Amino acid sequence: MEKENIFDVAVIGGGPGGMMAAVRASELGAKVILLEKNKKLGRKLLLTGNGRCNITNADFDLKDLVSHYGKSGKFLFPLFSKFGPKDVIDFFEREKLKTKIERGKRVFPKSNKAESVLNVFLRSLRRGEVVVLCDSKVHRFSVKDNKIKKIILNNKKEIFAKNYIIATGGFAYPITGSTGDGIRWMKAVGHKTEEERPVLVPLKIKETWVKELQGLGLKNVEIEVVSKKKKIKRFGELLFTHYGVTGPIILDASKEVGEMLKKEEVKIFLDLKPALDYKKLDERLQRDFQKYSNKLFKNGLDDLLPAKMIPVVVKMTSIEEKKKINEITKEERRVLLNLLKKLEMTVDSLMGFDLAITNYGGVSLEEIDNKTMKSKKINNLFFAGEIINIDGPTGGFNLQLCWSTGYVAGENAVK
Repeated sequence: MEKENIFDVAVIGGGPGGMMAAVRASELGAKVILLEKNKKLGRKLLLTGNGRCNITNADFDLKDLVSHYGKSGKFLFPLFSKFGPKDVIDFFEREKLKTKIERGKRVFPKSNKAESVLNVFLRSLRRGEVVVLCDSKVHRFSVKDNKIKKIILNNKKEIFAKNYIIATGGFAYPITGSTGDGIRWMKAVGHKTEEERPVLVPLKIKETWVKELQGLGLKNVEIEVVSKKKKIKRFGELLFTHYGVTGPIILDASKEVGEMLKKEEVKIFLDLKPALDYKKLDERLQRDFQKYSNKLFKNGLDDLLPAKMIPVVVKMTSIEEKKKINEITKEERRVLLNLLKKLEMTVDSLMGFDLAITNYGGVSLEEIDNKTMKSKKINNLFFAGEIINIDGPTGGFNLQLCWSTGYVAGENAVK
């Protein structure tokens, strides 16, 4: 056993949860090694918040904060009490990273660069003299008497530690290295895991007209997702893609859409003008029609719709595009009105793990001590980040989960 391969704490996974765990353990004086199979740390972190890194959500009310995580939220009470959103903001501010709060209490670095967040960890890891091994993939664990004795890398190198922290994420965004390795390891050592499904994921739409709107983003719109037994609504931003729709309101609804799709057909009704009810929007239409009465129908919707959307909507109305606006009937106007308020789409499926921000499933919460993040099955094993069976909506909640679990795991792995 080579002395340089013996550590107090070995952290597997160089994402947000793993880096936080390694930093916290090193702050407490532990000799720490951080193993990452990618060539660089924080690959997924750099993609969060469209490259801006939504580091947390400034919801400082603990009960309200945990409610965002659904039924599993109660698991997070002691973790957020120990290291919650305010602590995260303070952590980065101490490291000279200024933050700002935007709509929906989303917290971003003032630099608007995820790289600034990653740099905080790179400096902290160096300061804590953490041994960082990138391009190092774990092959397997050696377990005896309910303890991990060592980990063996693909190059056959062996790493020994008193305690081990698994922070490998789930299956979401496999391009960043989250390919479910940790889940497979945990199954192999006897941990119960829940079936993983993509969460915060775009939707594939059956209607072909969405392809014509590829790249078009809409702000301040509302969707109503409808099946026979359930309805949900979301308000905010939506983006059309070549396969369907994405954007914050779609991602937030995707978990429930997935559940609904198991049982029956799911429709999405897009309200392009949620600030106006049918009556007020009809009055607006009539004013616009008076204003542009001599124009052709296809040229009279500029005040109502983005240019890219006009040909699509015109086609859906079945109104002749070269018909003059002053010739449009009341019934035809109502058809247009209904399209503006209830543009219908049929959900084909969720897109896969390749496009998912996070995932549902992972190591069962029943087998983790939520005060320490320690395994109840393996005596020297801890967990951090998205490998555990809990997920939150967009808005900084999933990174907060990583920071809190990583901090607590790193702290308790030293005790």
